[in-house]
Amino acid sequence: MNESFDVIVIGGGIVGLATAMTLAKTHPRLKLAVVEKEPEVAQHQTGHNSGVIHSGIYYRPGSLKAALCVLGAQHLVRFCRENVVPFELCGKLVVATDQSELPRLQELYRRGTANGVPGLRLLGPSEARSLEPHTRCLQALHVPTTGIVSFQQVAQAYAKAFTSSGGEVFLGRRVETIEVNPSGIHLITSQGELQSRFIVNCAGLYADRVALMAGASIPCQIVPFRGEYYQIRPEKSYLVRGLIYPVPDPRFPFLGVHFTRMIDGKVEAGPNAVLAWAREGYKKTDIAWYELIEILKWKGFWRLVSRYWGPGWKEMVRSYSKARFTMALQRLIPEISQEDLLPGGSGVRAQALGNDGALLDDFTIVQQERMLHVLNAPSPAATSSLAIAEYLVTAMSRQLEN
Repeated sequence: MNESFDVIVIGGGIVGLATAMTLAKTHPRLKLAVVEKEPEVAQHQTGHNSGVIHSGIYYRPGSLKAALCVLGAQHLVRFCRENVVPFELCGKLVVATDQSELPRLQELYRRGTANGVPGLRLLGPSEARSLEPHTRCLQALHVPTTGIVSFQQVAQAYAKAFTSSGGEVFLGRRVETIEVNPSGIHLITSQGELQSRFIVNCAGLYADRVALMAGASIPCQIVPFRGEYYQIRPEKSYLVRGLIYPVPDPRFPFLGVHFTRMIDGKVEAGPNAVLAWAREGYKKTDIAWYELIEILKWKGFWRLVSRYWGPGWKEMVRSYSKARFTMALQRLIPEISQEDLLPGGSGVRAQALGNDGALLDDFTIVQQERMLHVLNAPSPAATSSLAIAEYLVTAMSRQLEN
């Protein structure tokens, strides 16, 4: 099989599907396709996250994350309303439980205000308890525009809109080789060959591999971090009304273990952040030796370890110790106990590291002739998906018109 397209999007996660759908709307004459290696869309980062519609308070003003998260959240809520995807703007509290966290909470308020997040309020302990009666804090930041949704359902709705516009989604097709020549870009897949004038690489956990396969020079490597969750016992779900977060450590792009009421009514606690032994290593026992050796041989990883071995070790201990995990949660809700925590799911975050071992804290998109590579799009990429899609379509439009 050898079909030709104007644009092929590699990766059927939420960013890839949003990009394909946006292309179909803005360039209806183009022949478009999505290529996904799994038998269904949204099977990895999209289908394994906590389902939070982020507001945009965490991200450095002027960064892509800041701009695209705030805009993307607005687009996402509108899309959900128009396409009858269940969601709820339940709001969240970011709570400071120690004096040392108060300046960082003030900085979140400043960032959120600079990023245009509406309705932010700094609350005292009694005001915070009026929203979340079981939390204890010195001060809290109320973020009313934070919401919850199933991003898997959102991605499925994107796919439906895309195919309704004439696009094609090829499932169960792993891209094995990319050949670039004057006649076009040839994707040799596990089920035949496809040809395209332009490709958009939204391969998530394997985006760096796909970029290298296409001959791109890239500034980073993806390292997988597993986030593990517990589920709160149903009879104790009353402890959490909405979302309760700690003040994050500014050195890391991770937000710390927190409480999330899901769109189905369940309450999750987590995630932590530990190195995964495989890019799709959802269990502690999942090991892909080639991928693990690749990480361990890379100097950038050891530079990261040399900087942050202490926090990394604490995260690893907490992964194997339910007692330590519970202690972290008790800082937010003192009443929670080990007996209240049931085994939950997990996800793997595709976190890009620079060659110097630095954790990249912004979306990273590399453009080359006839190609776009989305190389670092962890949280809040799901929230930002429609805004990221607009950004990508604008970036490629000039080449598409030639």
